[in-house]
Amino acid sequence: MPRYKTVEQILKILGNPEQVRNIGIIAHVDHGKTTLTDTLLAAAGIISEKLAGEVLAMDYLTVEQQRGITVKAANISLYFEFEGKPYVINLIDTPGHVDFSGKVSRSLRVLDGAIVVVDAVEGVMTQTETVLRQALEERVRPLLFINKIDRLIRELRMSPQEIQGRFVQIIKEINNLIETYAEPEFKQAWKIDPVKGHVAFGAARDKIGLTIPYSQRKGVKIPDLIAAYESGKREVIEAMQKKIPIHEAILEMVIKHIPNPKEAQKYRIPKIWKGPLDSEIGRAMLEADPNGPVVFLINDMRHDPHAGFVATGRILSGVLEEGNELYLVNSKTTQRALQVGLYMGPFREQAGRIPVGNIAAVLGLDRARSGETIVDPRFKDTMVPFEKISYISEPVVTIALEPKNPAELTKMIDALRKLTIEDPNLILRINEETGEYLLSGMGYVHLEVALTLLKENYGLEVVTSQPLIVYRESIRSKSQILEGKSPNKHNKLYISVEPLNNETIALIASGEITEDQDPRERAKILRDKASWDYDEARRIWAIDENINVFVDMTSGVQHLREVRDTIIQGFRLAMREGPLAREPVRGVKVILHDAVIHEDPAHRGPAQLYPATRNPIYAGMLLSKPTLLEPLQKVDIKIPSDYIGEVTGVISKKRGKIIDVVELYGNWVRVISEIPIAESMDLAALLRSVTSGRAIWGTEFSKWTPVPDNLLPELVRRIRERKGLKPEPPKPDEFLGP
Repeated sequence: MPRYKTVEQILKILGNPEQVRNIGIIAHVDHGKTTLTDTLLAAAGIISEKLAGEVLAMDYLTVEQQRGITVKAANISLYFEFEGKPYVINLIDTPGHVDFSGKVSRSLRVLDGAIVVVDAVEGVMTQTETVLRQALEERVRPLLFINKIDRLIRELRMSPQEIQGRFVQIIKEINNLIETYAEPEFKQAWKIDPVKGHVAFGAARDKIGLTIPYSQRKGVKIPDLIAAYESGKREVIEAMQKKIPIHEAILEMVIKHIPNPKEAQKYRIPKIWKGPLDSEIGRAMLEADPNGPVVFLINDMRHDPHAGFVATGRILSGVLEEGNELYLVNSKTTQRALQVGLYMGPFREQAGRIPVGNIAAVLGLDRARSGETIVDPRFKDTMVPFEKISYISEPVVTIALEPKNPAELTKMIDALRKLTIEDPNLILRINEETGEYLLSGMGYVHLEVALTLLKENYGLEVVTSQPLIVYRESIRSKSQILEGKSPNKHNKLYISVEPLNNETIALIASGEITEDQDPRERAKILRDKASWDYDEARRIWAIDENINVFVDMTSGVQHLREVRDTIIQGFRLAMREGPLAREPVRGVKVILHDAVIHEDPAHRGPAQLYPATRNPIYAGMLLSKPTLLEPLQKVDIKIPSDYIGEVTGVISKKRGKIIDVVELYGNWVRVISEIPIAESMDLAALLRSVTSGRAIWGTEFSKWTPVPDNLLPELVRRIRERKGLKPEPPKPDEFLGP
């Protein structure tokens, strides 16, 4: 691999998509993603080879270096020559901690391939499964790197036969996940085969690695590698570093098996864009046409204290140049690209222009947000936005915060606004009753990191409440039809509510059912997969972000079409805060059966129709066995079998449930369970304590489930009191009126 190449040399290659690869490194936390990235950077001459594996160059935030975890996705462009031909590899190192899985989702949207890193000792963990599933859902091809193989020799003292068996087990588990989560056309094509070179084995910290084809060419086999580690001699390891440097094995694997943008966009565009593929823009993206109209998909926004917001994304058509006027489809505004460049870790290198198939950093698009669709202004009226990025989890933990110095309130609000733009999985709200500023995140670590960034990047000291769990309101039975009247009594809406079935919730959560879908296509899916009546499914007016559905079953109501948008907005507002505890509503179907709408527009505005929509919904929910849903997390624990009793005892005390216990290698077992997030704050300390520090575990968001009936009244009371509300929920009659 040649030493560091200048941006000019890299730019010469970017113009040929066949010489470009867009890849990410994904894994469970601490399995070695960033250490692997370091070795690739060192090979390119970007950091010292002596420091590779120690400096963690892509973890450039102080909070990352202090915690030893990656919390953002870092980009870099690497130059590599293979068989005499130069290539540019646009690489993203992604977070492994479950709280930052949203950043993984956003990164995968602009990638074509992913290296899944697995610790040889810990094996496939919960977060390994999560990130691989995310990749397959985005049609991103996976390859495998089994890392830390030295641990099998030095720590577990495994024989060569046992080591080989361990490799086979990990490969089998990865292929089972591909079989489970890949779409039908990719299940077989993307299964990993070590003989074909889809798997690398090595130790990133020692900069050693090989694939089977690479080892055959180099004359070094896996038994030779095992013997080198068994010798315990540093000079033998260093000799191996020279013979089989890991960067060669990994990057050759990438170039051979990850598709270039021209190949990948043919099957990725139909997945992430539902516009007409036979249109000028559709054809240009499918072909990765450098002469097509500019199309730029933004996956990340970063705030530079000197330059403002930097938009990062993938160019899917055309050439993006400084000075381009660009139209932001979601924001419905035009802005100019003031600067176009490449990322080199924490730094940006100005490029002036970047062609299709590459990842670019752009200044001047400060109105954009993650997921924004950017297009040549000539196509602003016809461009269909890209599909929303789907997240595997939701913000479920909240803190109230205020500045230590009250004079810094405006500064704090501005800083929080910037943080939430950079990280859309952070949600900022104001409690109108108490005036509190509430910040919600994916978990405790997510919020702790946000507070650290407030201090480091913005110089803000804040006071926070104890973390609070975010619940959802739902119902367990069907209501009768209830009348909702506008305050002026001139408009009447006749509404009922009922719970959505699990199949519908799953279809909406997966993105298979959306609000913008063709009604007939949506109705067919709901009929076939969720037992809906076809006519009712065709009449869906709205699907809100928390998975609630509004259906219009009226017939011949005068003026209804004119107020449709107002009623939908009233529905959305009602779903933001339910009647039980002012928590967001989830899993409710709202049906409009009939309506009386005043003929004079002056008497049917939002002030009249919002209450007429909300009140029967709230009354219906209170009459339909209302409940709170709490978030559960899946906890995947690997322990020596001697500790099963202690671990199951901890899970039981945390209101948890054992899902499965699986025997592993040696005397190790895998305990898979579900635990309410509300009970998990001290879980890590407890697991370390009862297993003498030997437990290996990972977590991921599992599902929403009803709070036990015996806990519900007290929980509702506590939430309402915290929000400054009366302790008891309202009665249905309070919303129905005379």
